[in-house]
Amino acid sequence: MKKIIKFFIIFITFIICCLLYSRYIETKNIQIIERKIVNKNFTDNYYGLKIVHITDIHYGKVTHEKELKELVNKVNKVKPDIIVFTGDLIDKNTKIDNDEIDKISSILSKMDAKIEKYAVSGDEDLLYKNWNLTITNSGFKVLNNDFDTIYLENNRYILISGSSSNLQDNASINEKLKNTEDYLKDKKDDELPIYSILILHEPDYVKEINNKNYNLILSGHSLNGQIRLPYIGALHTKKGAKTYYDKYYKLNNSDMYISSGIGTSTSNFRLFNKPSFNLFRITNK
Repeated sequence: MKKIIKFFIIFITFIICCLLYSRYIETKNIQIIERKIVNKNFTDNYYGLKIVHITDIHYGKVTHEKELKELVNKVNKVKPDIIVFTGDLIDKNTKIDNDEIDKISSILSKMDAKIEKYAVSGDEDLLYKNWNLTITNSGFKVLNNDFDTIYLENNRYILISGSSSNLQDNASINEKLKNTEDYLKDKKDDELPIYSILILHEPDYVKEINNKNYNLILSGHSLNGQIRLPYIGALHTKKGAKTYYDKYYKLNNSDMYISSGIGTSTSNFRLFNKPSFNLFRITNK
C-alpha cells in the first residue's frame, strides 16, 4: 500500500510539473527558426534577402503587451527585408476595447521591414470588424485575395499573393486567387516572376489549388499541433490543418512551411513546441 501511495504521489507531482512547465515556461521565450531558400532563378541583387514569417499571435490568451513587444524586438534584430503575417492577431475569446486595439497597432507599427510588411486574415480575425483597420494601422499591407510585386533594381521580380481565411467563407480559395491567376496567365516567359510566394492561414486548402504556381507557401493556424510528444508529434489537429500541420511539406515544386506561431489557441499550454517565427534567407546557390 505504501508503494502504491508513493507511486501515486510521484505521478501526480509529475503531472503538475508538466502542466506548470507547459503553461508558464514553454509558452514563453520566442524562438527564431532560420531556413535557407535556394533557387537558381534569383538574380544576385536578391542574394541574402530576408523574409520573416509570423503567425497566430492570439493576443489576449498568453500573449499580451510584454510578449508582443518581445516579438517586435526579436524581429527587428534580424533586420528583415519582408515580413509576412498569416493571421489570427487577436484570440476569439478576448474582449478588447479601442484603447487596447490602438496599443496593439502602436506596438506592431514599430516592427520594421526594409521593403514591405504583408498580412492576411485568419479565421478568428473575421470576428473583429476592426481587424483590417488594426492591421493597416500597424503598417501592414493587406493581401486578402490580392497580390503584390517586389522589384529590386531590375525588371526581375518576386510575386507575393495572399488568401483570406477559408474556414468561414463561401468563396473558394481558387476564386480568391483569381486576381493572381489572371495576372499571370497572359505573361510571356520573360515577364513571369522569378519566384512566387503564397501566404494563407489554413494550410489544408492548398489541396484545392495548383500549387505548382507557387515556389514558397507560408501558412499558420495549426501551431504545429501546439501539444506535441517525442516520436508521436501533434496530439491534436484543428479543422483546416488536419492534413498539413507539421513544420514543412514538399508539394510538387512548392516548399510549404507552417509556423508554430506565437500564442496559443485551443488551450493555454504548449509542450515540446515553443512559440517561434521563421526567418528565411534567400540565395541562388
